[in-house]
Amino acid sequence: MLKDFSTGVGLLAKGFGLVFRSPKLLLIGAIPAVISSALLIGSLVLLATNINGIAEWATPFADDWSETVRTVTRVAAGISMLGAFLAVSMLAFTAITIVIGGPFYEHIAETIEDTELGGVPDAEQVPWWRSALNGVRDAVLLIGLAILFAVPLFAAGFIPVVGQTVVPVIAVCVNGWLLGIELTGIPFTRRGKTLKERRAMLRTKRATALGFAVPSYLLCLIPLAAIVVMPAAMAGGTVLAHRLITGQPGRVPAYQPYRNGTQAS
Repeated sequence: MLKDFSTGVGLLAKGFGLVFRSPKLLLIGAIPAVISSALLIGSLVLLATNINGIAEWATPFADDWSETVRTVTRVAAGISMLGAFLAVSMLAFTAITIVIGGPFYEHIAETIEDTELGGVPDAEQVPWWRSALNGVRDAVLLIGLAILFAVPLFAAGFIPVVGQTVVPVIAVCVNGWLLGIELTGIPFTRRGKTLKERRAMLRTKRATALGFAVPSYLLCLIPLAAIVVMPAAMAGGTVLAHRLITGQPGRVPAYQPYRNGTQAS
């Protein structure tokens, strides 16, 4: 399991290598991430500046408690709310980024698969608008799952010790998993695979998928890091999807500069 997890981490590192070797791919992938990052940071700042009032509103039962207990309870509530917001907003951020940058990320995935991984025979040519609608539909389902998990995790956050240690780890794994499902969407869609099929195939290599997705999720939590992480994660997700679908490692050959969208011979 640990070996498979480290393999997943290696796929993310490979994604960074792919986009750093081609600044054009990095720039293309950064554009939609910049727009989504601005929206995410703005909403997070708005929540953080009002978190005290929101925590008080959410814990009216603590009004008559002693000041110390009331303060601890509301601090825990505020932390849990911020954690839940980050969990859901990160998936929403990824979904919005992918919808906004659909053509950009499709270009990244197609370039990597066609020039580095042997191409996709009989790849489906999905119009951008249809791809965007499919992305929105899948994102709504995944965000719904995130909310379903966020509610009990929010409640568990009030449990002493466990709420501050075990719960955050579980939350990162759950949200990393959901993020990994989103990041592998384009390669699966090119082959006509549904969200259900994508999830089933990722489950066959759960440790590898988590090794790829959890670091991607944690890096995206760093302010503005997602501008670089998203293109790399999309590249790594493409390699991961290729391995799952073809059953082949998809070893990336030595780099040769791109010329007009293809590799130079």
